[in-house]
Amino acid sequence: MYRLDQSETPLFDALMEYVNRDTIPFHVPGHKKGVGMDNEFKQFIGENPFKIDVTVFKLVDSLHHPTGPIKRAQQLAADAYGSDAAFFSIHGTSGAIQSMIMSVVNSGDKLIIPRNVHKSVTAGIILSGAIPVYMQPALNKRVGIAQGVTPETVEDTLKKHPDAKAVLIINPTYYGVATDIKKISDIVHSYDIPLIVDEAHGPHLGFNDNLPMSAIEAGADMCAQSTHKIIGALTQCSLLHVCSERIDINRVHQVLSLLQTTSPSYILMASLDCARRQIALWGKELLDKSIELANYVRYEINNIKGFYCFGEEIVGNEGVTALDPTKITINCRELGITGYDLDMILSNKYHIQMELSDLYNVLAVGSFGDTKEAMDTLLHALKEISTEYYVKENKKSDFLDIPDIPKQIKIPRDAFNSPKKPLLLKNSIGMISGEFLMAYPPGIPILCPGEEITKEIVDYVQKLKNTGLYVQGTEDPEVEYIKVVL
Repeated sequence: MYRLDQSETPLFDALMEYVNRDTIPFHVPGHKKGVGMDNEFKQFIGENPFKIDVTVFKLVDSLHHPTGPIKRAQQLAADAYGSDAAFFSIHGTSGAIQSMIMSVVNSGDKLIIPRNVHKSVTAGIILSGAIPVYMQPALNKRVGIAQGVTPETVEDTLKKHPDAKAVLIINPTYYGVATDIKKISDIVHSYDIPLIVDEAHGPHLGFNDNLPMSAIEAGADMCAQSTHKIIGALTQCSLLHVCSERIDINRVHQVLSLLQTTSPSYILMASLDCARRQIALWGKELLDKSIELANYVRYEINNIKGFYCFGEEIVGNEGVTALDPTKITINCRELGITGYDLDMILSNKYHIQMELSDLYNVLAVGSFGDTKEAMDTLLHALKEISTEYYVKENKKSDFLDIPDIPKQIKIPRDAFNSPKKPLLLKNSIGMISGEFLMAYPPGIPILCPGEEITKEIVDYVQKLKNTGLYVQGTEDPEVEYIKVVL
């Protein structure tokens, strides 16, 4: 299956060699193997992390110009995933996504994207100066989530914009919903342009047959994966894969070097090296366990009054070709409470912290680190909450229709860089936004710089705020004011 020995961890081994040499550090960081670190923090963290918190030198290689263990570690990652080249991103998947965008489009180029993109995509569009062309994903009004963009939507959009330089797709979504990525890949390539994929929630897809098809297997030209989300790398660690002659690998490397720090964390990169080894050698078995546990929880949740956790029954719906079962979306509409309410109850009363909440759901992310004991604790809490809140007469919260995509008056970069002034949001209708408005998580834009502010958007934001959901993006933390283009 693999061309290289996936049991290797070249970067981690190099760092261990540095530690075992008992080297005297006259290099940054200034804590010098933890000797100069704050004692309380050091007591909590322990001694070992500081020993491998080093800077660039020959033994441990350079992320920006790798010739030794980092180069080898990236080659092993490419081999494990089946890509032509893999790059470490310690700027998170946000940085990897921005690098993908800046590698395929220039100022004034059209990039076709779903509307439910993460804010890193719109940031990449601002940085590149590209013109976004939006596609509306399919919506599931029962649970109130965006599903995938359909192949038909992609094809229709390309017919209307044959001058587009690339297409970006999210697959799978935050909620684990996967579209027909193979068909989309074929459609995009029929226009001889690249397909780039935000696969933040799919770094595990290629390692178990019970999961949706990975972007690489589907023939995508590039994809970015959050290896800290499902598999074992530390937060901020991601991989960017190149899988196509349509992509200039040297350009990708240069863009990554432009965006990433010149002082990358070797602790983070070592965790990437070891997480790759773990998924390559033991991924199938670990994922079998994760999937089995998640399906057990899903079944049990669906036997608790007032809750619904979707599964394979939604496959075949518009925009749903497959489902990642490790994502556990718990809908609470029948309890007469919002997802935000449920999130706060679980956090404050039961000390259970979910990944996100929206108007109707909370999301639990399954992974290698789950235990049946933890899952049973969640189930026990949900049963108690059901007992407290469920009555047959509960009024389900109404589905809030997401506002139509507003008219784009200026390209995002021009609007973002234009002179602006703050206005009360309620008084900004008809103006051009100079800022973002997002419901976060998962960071989907309601409004992007350069778009016309509509009454529908202002009303929607107020409804989100009334339910306690976190709306952000404006300089004003209370989102009472928004900056508009003069």
